Amino acid sequence: MKKLFLNLSVGRIIQRLSKKKENFGRFNKVVLGNVSPERSVPLHIEKPDYYYYFMPPGDTSSGEPEIKTDEQIHQMRVSCKLTANTLKACEGIIKAGVKTDEVDAFLHELIISSNAYPSPLRYAGFPKSICTSVNDVACHGIPDDRCLVDGDIVNVDISVYYGGYHGDCSKTFLVGNVDEEGCYLVKSTEECLNECISLCRPNVEFNAIGNYINKFCNEKGLNVIPAFIGHGIGTYFHGPPEILHFKNNFPGAMQHGMTFTIEPILTFGGPEVEIQKDGWTATTLDGARTAQFEHTILITETGAEVLTKPD
Repeated sequence: MKKLFLNLSVGRIIQRLSKKKENFGRFNKVVLGNVSPERSVPLHIEKPDYYYYFMPPGDTSSGEPEIKTDEQIHQMRVSCKLTANTLKACEGIIKAGVKTDEVDAFLHELIISSNAYPSPLRYAGFPKSICTSVNDVACHGIPDDRCLVDGDIVNVDISVYYGGYHGDCSKTFLVGNVDEEGCYLVKSTEECLNECISLCRPNVEFNAIGNYINKFCNEKGLNVIPAFIGHGIGTYFHGPPEILHFKNNFPGAMQHGMTFTIEPILTFGGPEVEIQKDGWTATTLDGARTAQFEHTILITETGAEVLTKPD
């Protein structure tokens, strides 16, 4: 697969798409399946407040970004390392014939066996422990009884609450024999995230991230899905700052001690999505595939540290 990536012709793929805009490659559009009951969490595991009563999503637009103390940074490192290693552990089960609900079950058990809580569970009413977004599902896919099939691409988004702090990361996996366009999309999205992280350091404006993504997409023949943003994270799941993934001139700059996510969603198609009847699953309006990668980062004195890097 790595060799295939290296042999991809960027010009050929962009030229192919420009000739026939509706050709987004070979894949199956997702039909939503049946969702199983939520999985239980042992009494002894520390849980966020929203486990006990409904709370709306966190407010990312008001207030100042938190500057974390050394102790808070230590706790973030522990939680984020657990999150990253959990995501890495699911690589072996992402294969054709496996239900996304089985991926949820595997990761749920892994998280609670680490005495941690799966952050998405009950967050604003979300019914499962992880998000699985397949092919034309851009974000917030609910694990169900649909089996992964050869040629799918699937984003697995994992967030873990441990020691009073959340960690958050995601990765898009290839299932079996993915076509050329799909491989290109996934490879490009991961490259985009890594380049965004390399920009981050004290006094850099947050809008540098979105402006870079806009430039990257123009060069690669891609679009970004603008509806979903990165966010501050800590004892709260979502908070300021807002990390916009599209071209913008909003004010605000990075400072030493801030922790936030960067999580662009890229596509060959247009930027519009629609929310399905479950109230969560966001699918592309034109049926194009998307890919997403996400890390939680810490702004250090001289740059940025990726907190969700696995062992």
